[in-house]
Amino acid sequence: MDTILNVLRGFLGIAAFIGCAVLLSSNRRAINWRLVLMGMLLQFVFAGLVIHVVPVRAVVEWVGSRFVDLLGFTGQGTQFLFGSLVDQSKHGVVFALSILPSIIFFAAISSMLFYLGILQKIVHVFAWVLSKAMHLSGPETLSASANIFLGQTEAPFLIKPYLPTMTRSEVMCVMTGGMATIGGGVMLAYISFLGGTSSEQQVLFATHLITASVISAPAALMVAKIILPQTEPVDEKLDITKEKIGSNLLDAICLGTTDGLKLAVNVGAMLIVFTALIALVNAILGWFGAPHTLSFGSHTLFTYPGINDWVAGITGGTYKAFSLEFILGVIYAPVAWLIGITPGDLMTSGAILGTRTVLNEFVAYLNLGELKAAGLYTNPRNLIIMTYALCGFANIVSIGIQVGGIGALAPTQRTNLAQLGVKAMLGGMIACMLTACVAGILVG
Repeated sequence: MDTILNVLRGFLGIAAFIGCAVLLSSNRRAINWRLVLMGMLLQFVFAGLVIHVVPVRAVVEWVGSRFVDLLGFTGQGTQFLFGSLVDQSKHGVVFALSILPSIIFFAAISSMLFYLGILQKIVHVFAWVLSKAMHLSGPETLSASANIFLGQTEAPFLIKPYLPTMTRSEVMCVMTGGMATIGGGVMLAYISFLGGTSSEQQVLFATHLITASVISAPAALMVAKIILPQTEPVDEKLDITKEKIGSNLLDAICLGTTDGLKLAVNVGAMLIVFTALIALVNAILGWFGAPHTLSFGSHTLFTYPGINDWVAGITGGTYKAFSLEFILGVIYAPVAWLIGITPGDLMTSGAILGTRTVLNEFVAYLNLGELKAAGLYTNPRNLIIMTYALCGFANIVSIGIQVGGIGALAPTQRTNLAQLGVKAMLGGMIACMLTACVAGILVG
């Protein structure tokens, strides 16, 4: 019975999130419902093959194992540089030394694969499937497919020659695809967050993160075409730019390393600032929630009982005081229910989903990993659903990143990028929620 209810709730969630996309649509009459149906079908087919077909799952687990191996190789590099400081048995997990270097290493590997033309061939296969199944233009499916492996500003580099002449609908697809997926570099960090020190757990979450990123591509294209339907003729030609990163292989590795270093420093700086800001906001909210008494001499003029005890009571001690996490948990708890989270974890899951939107997915995955490690979030099914729900760059900061990054490749599109930024972020969020619903239906 629980399984049937989970399936029904998953389809209710899919209907609700597609409905949200329709409400955001600029031209509801032009929505191609065949494309929408095909987009959902592709998500179920891809996810179903990985989750329930043993040979396919074995292949994806093998790929996930290679990601885990990259974590091990990164550890050898950091140990050479920092010595015993990265020994987790002595110092625990030092985030700056144990996690951030994986971003640098994967950026170098990606740059090397791009220079050798290997990455383009893999992307071309995914793009061909999406283009033929959904009847979309070559450039937008290439960009969405590249987002499975690359970040939201690196993937558009593959279609750089086409960016200046793209329609608004195609630009929307490029932006939404970037919002709804994650780059390979940060994927290594998320594997480490969720898997901890267990290689088995690392492979498990690597498998689901790879699957989430793959099925987010058709989800993003589908949602983008609902919000901003294509009315112009479609060019399905799939040509990837021949422009290479670097003058030779060594130069490509060096450039990738430099880019990865910039990303790692940026991530570290954001975590410092956002963690401090959350602490500041929570201190203010906690003071507001605490009891206060206003007195004049020996006379009590006013007594404010506070709401911290009330918050602790209604959440069963999950939140001991009025806080940002509590507010986000209340707001996003219905969303968590729609994607299939069980009642016991609704508030906690809602808070994590809200953190992803207001701050970024890096902080959200970090929080989820910390809760899992502390034994405060242990339901395996809920963990997998949240892994899918958080798997995207859909947050406020990403709007500026895309306007700046993609705008540098195609200055003539800067106006469209700025105008479509908020809708692309919302589209990316909806796409991630759809993939979470699919996971909730298929995962027992």
